[in-house]
Amino acid sequence: MTSTTEPSGRTEPLSVEELSATTLLRFATAGSVDDGKSTLVGRLLHDSKSVLTDQLEAVEHASRNRGQETPDLALLTDGLRAEREQGITIDVAYRYFATARRRFILADTPGHVQYTRNMVTGASTAELTVVLVDARNGVVEQTRRHAAIAALLRVPHVVLAVNKMDLVDYREPVFAAIAEEFTAYASELGVPEITAIPISALAGDNVVDPSANMDWYGGPTFLEHLETLPVSHDLATCHARLPVQYVIRPQTAEHPDYRGYAGQIAAGAFRVGEQVTVLPSGRTSRIASIDLLGEPVDVAWTTQSVTVLLEDDIDVSRGDLIVPTQDAPATTQDIEATVCHVADAPLTVGHRVLLKHGTRTVKALVKDIPSRLTLDDLSLHPHPGHLVANDIGRVKIRTAEPLPVDSYADSRRTGSFILIDPADGTTLTAGMVGESFASPEPVKAEADDDGWDF
Repeated sequence: MTSTTEPSGRTEPLSVEELSATTLLRFATAGSVDDGKSTLVGRLLHDSKSVLTDQLEAVEHASRNRGQETPDLALLTDGLRAEREQGITIDVAYRYFATARRRFILADTPGHVQYTRNMVTGASTAELTVVLVDARNGVVEQTRRHAAIAALLRVPHVVLAVNKMDLVDYREPVFAAIAEEFTAYASELGVPEITAIPISALAGDNVVDPSANMDWYGGPTFLEHLETLPVSHDLATCHARLPVQYVIRPQTAEHPDYRGYAGQIAAGAFRVGEQVTVLPSGRTSRIASIDLLGEPVDVAWTTQSVTVLLEDDIDVSRGDLIVPTQDAPATTQDIEATVCHVADAPLTVGHRVLLKHGTRTVKALVKDIPSRLTLDDLSLHPHPGHLVANDIGRVKIRTAEPLPVDSYADSRRTGSFILIDPADGTTLTAGMVGESFASPEPVKAEADDDGWDF
């Protein structure tokens, strides 16, 4: 059985939960319209033997009805009728598959500008983003837009898949020029790791099997890179965070005084005996015990769902955040963030909203929108007054209650939030706390608005 060394120095066999955490890769695909995203995903599923027989038969049948002699593998992911009729991707299509080396969750995202919000949704939890480029067209405006979104979302790994190499006679100079241009642009945005791979999704070159047509390329195939990419789970450097989802009090004869705080660990690790602080109240205690799947454990870490018991009987409820005392984030009622507006109705200055951070939801007010980001050239439009669907911009928010928030650069889980319409519960905006790669100039605070004035 596979084993690993946990930050405390323990070396022992991995549990099922630990093994799943280290072998799961979440990735998203992005690219311009007709660059071949859905075809790449379909080829990947088909050649890795991850397609069920009835699914393949359905695709073959649909392809024949459209007059195609060979199966259109893009139909494996374009499931909406409108997508199949138009030959484009509209919504995010999630697919789950596995090879002998790793399990995958992929999000095939749309390429149209008007579906920018869908890409943000699909890439928000991804550890890797695949940006496709048509080898005939090279780096275009939408390519730069998707690179910018990956940088904003702090996606740690980006793959540039230069597709349709068969249509440029598999020429190395074409690939090299595109790879050099994209790498320079993405590096300037702060993308930490970029890997370029020449492929032909339609013909299958370098997707799962190495290409016989590109012997000049000595790197990994697309699937090989996905299987061997090291996914970082460096527990020693994470800020440990446990959002409380539920308070467990059986009050039975067997457990008359049991009071546990249940939730999924958002980041880092917790150990029995560790001193912790409950936010936003600031009360401190020590961890008396940790229950995992009904069994006591000495340590628990990221993505595990646990119940924590404290030595002291203090007031803890849903929405609170349990953190190590020596690594507690500051609580604040003033949040500045980069946001992507996802609702059709605009977000305006003075907008009264609900802000959901972790398991806590509080009233909030949009105090200012300092700028809107133009992803085409990364320019900033100052004080637009509102954001419409697919807009990305900077906002200043005042909350009714203090919130313990991290910077999104430090923690994608506890540095993110959503804004909700209090009238009907519609999700309005997805936010990332702290500085973006292109922060606006400081804006002077303006007078408070009437109503919801915290």
